[in-house]
Amino acid sequence: MATYAVGDIQGCCTEFRQLLERIRFDPAADKLWLVGDLVNRGPESLDVLRLVKSLGDSAITVLGNHDLHLLAVAEGVAELHRSDTLDEVLSAPDRDELLDWLRSQRLLHAEGDYVLVHAGLLPSWTVAQAQQLAHEVEAVLRGEHYHDFFVRMYGNNPNQWQDDLTGHKRLRVITNALTRMRICTPQGEMEFKFKGVEKDIPQGYWAWFNVPGRASAEATVIFGHWSALGLKLDRRVIALDTGCLWGGPMSAIRLEDRQLFQVSCKNPVAKNW
Repeated sequence: MATYAVGDIQGCCTEFRQLLERIRFDPAADKLWLVGDLVNRGPESLDVLRLVKSLGDSAITVLGNHDLHLLAVAEGVAELHRSDTLDEVLSAPDRDELLDWLRSQRLLHAEGDYVLVHAGLLPSWTVAQAQQLAHEVEAVLRGEHYHDFFVRMYGNNPNQWQDDLTGHKRLRVITNALTRMRICTPQGEMEFKFKGVEKDIPQGYWAWFNVPGRASAEATVIFGHWSALGLKLDRRVIALDTGCLWGGPMSAIRLEDRQLFQVSCKNPVAKNW
């Protein structure tokens, strides 16, 4: 039995299937940990959703910002962007079944010394706290009032965690940290415009995983979301968004021995989108 963590798929199902073949994935014995952003920008989002759903308990996925965007569009509270490739999902005969399945997925998975999340953890959050906060959002997504969550999900403020936050502001900060954050101040103030490389991070901000004294530093955090960061395999940080969508490889790492597996992109999307 082996556990493979896989970077952002973003509708690149051809490459995802090739990666599963490359690692000789056996759903009866192995586990997949997917960092989120299953859909969008790539050409085969519908195929990705159907495939991951068919894997049942052998695949664990956390939700990414593009997955949440799909759900918000389906609820009629967000509009498609010019670069979105979600029409096939939205018009599929099994649309509702797939979206209900997607909405039931996690925002964070913690197991042993590992934490799986799409974007990151705020510096003040322990793993246990982050897991509990993720559960708060997951409960709303799976509950009867999930439409109201999507109505209020979008926005950059508040941009900092406070324990006394309540209501939609509390849920928004949790969601933004787990699915959108790349950089923040040591005090946990998030900035969402920056998408560049580490050396160009604005003064006063840090890559979230480099903030001194980060409360989750004893765990190994597996994440994606930051394609400009690329592959990062440190002792306590595994970044797996290697930009398959933009022409880079799609990456998987076997957690038991840290062996890296990659397949090349077949049809990259133009970055001027």
